[in-house]
Amino acid sequence: MPVGVDYGGTKIEAIVLSEAGEELARKRVPTPRHDYDGSVAAIAGLVRAVEEEAGVAPGPIGVGIPGAVGPDGRVFNGNSTWLIGKPLGADLSAVLDRKVTVVNDANCFVLSEAIDGAGAGAPVVFGAILGTGVGGALVVNGRIVNGNSGMAGEWGHSPLPIADPATEFPGPRCFCGRYGCIEQWVAGPALEADYARDCGLTEGQGPRVPDIVERAMRNEPQAENALRRHRERLARSLATVVNVVDPDVIVLGGGVSNLPGLAAELAETMRPHVYSTQSSVRILPAKFGDSSGVRGAARVSQSEE
Repeated sequence: MPVGVDYGGTKIEAIVLSEAGEELARKRVPTPRHDYDGSVAAIAGLVRAVEEEAGVAPGPIGVGIPGAVGPDGRVFNGNSTWLIGKPLGADLSAVLDRKVTVVNDANCFVLSEAIDGAGAGAPVVFGAILGTGVGGALVVNGRIVNGNSGMAGEWGHSPLPIADPATEFPGPRCFCGRYGCIEQWVAGPALEADYARDCGLTEGQGPRVPDIVERAMRNEPQAENALRRHRERLARSLATVVNVVDPDVIVLGGGVSNLPGLAAELAETMRPHVYSTQSSVRILPAKFGDSSGVRGAARVSQSEE
């Protein structure tokens, strides 16, 4: 049975998944932060523990990480900086004496949703992850599209489309060094910052996303307008994805995807910005939520086969 590992900044989680998608075992441990060797040991120990609990023989392993893997097998990008430049897959394979496939965690999320989640049965599935940052990935016919450098589907660091010269250009500075990235307009902190600017508050001192939603439900104009601007900016951004990729399904994940009515309203909000008059793309919330990452990691080896 395949094992999936979701490597996060605070925890590492592993599951054993049957071919039918049934979860046979699940365990998690704290992440040894800033400790590469400790992370390799923790992942290996967790894999052995879930296989023992499930009572299965050693099988293929998929690991999802907050970063990308280059053609040379080394990790690049991502906020778990102690992984950068390391051949994580090769090192885990040496310790566990079997094949280990390391992929971006957004790829795992979308693969899970494409195989037996919200996008099950759809040939082309794009995943948009809206959380502290903005991530994305593309799955075609049940297989991850990695692209030339392993960054296919990463739409969050393109400029916001059709930026208003008065209010959206050049836009906030992004950690990547650019200005006006999509992530700086539609991620959770971006929504909070937009609300704060509109209310004349210092950035970081305004309400968090759940509070903004609550204020909108009480018909506060500033909160309603912030959510409207967020939805419209997200619609412009996803319309560009539709114009380039033309997916059958867009699956939304991450905490911001839980904004009330977001998935249901996006298709109509996107329509003026979508080139094809025949597009019938469906926008759906993730079926497995936070579990999609670790489930998708377990699916990696199956998709490769």
